[in-house]
Amino acid sequence: MREERVADGLRALARLAEATIDQREAVVELADLYLQALRAGGTLYFAGNGGSAADAQHLAAEYVVRYARTRRGLAAVALTTDSSILTAQSNDVGFESVFARQVEAFCGKDDLLVLHSTSGRSPNLLRAAEAARHAGTKVVAFVGQHGAALADMADVSFVVQSADPSHIQEIQLAVQHLIVGLVEESVTES
Repeated sequence: MREERVADGLRALARLAEATIDQREAVVELADLYLQALRAGGTLYFAGNGGSAADAQHLAAEYVVRYARTRRGLAAVALTTDSSILTAQSNDVGFESVFARQVEAFCGKDDLLVLHSTSGRSPNLLRAAEAARHAGTKVVAFVGQHGAALADMADVSFVVQSADPSHIQEIQLAVQHLIVGLVEESVTES
């Protein structure tokens, strides 16, 4: 019974991954958008909550250190890592503005803000997207099938056609790995 649950879960994830192949053109376009920001001297900023916060840190590390190739470091920051900023803003103002305040302080027209959410309704991510608009920063939203609120605020969105948070996060991370691979390939060839 437990083994069948495992098999069913993996089959569901495999079907979702297979369906995501239809979005391959969007993945290439996202890689180009990331490259455009980096080539303009901008920084990739990542944010999310919970597991998506961990993904933000993971992805920033892939750009700064390396993914699959040895190359120069690429400018990327997770807005989820500075405990002093996170706790001061949350305590003094409110958690809803924890990322928006950092966007206001750090982001400009050459940067790219990448937001990860399974629901697309997190107030702190919605506010970050709004702050990015005011800063002239482009916004990319990675959301699940019910993530319209955040997707509508983004310049570009990648929608994982699932309502299962774990599957949404797994596909988001797989797609982000494909993007960093394409970016890395481009910067090492140029």
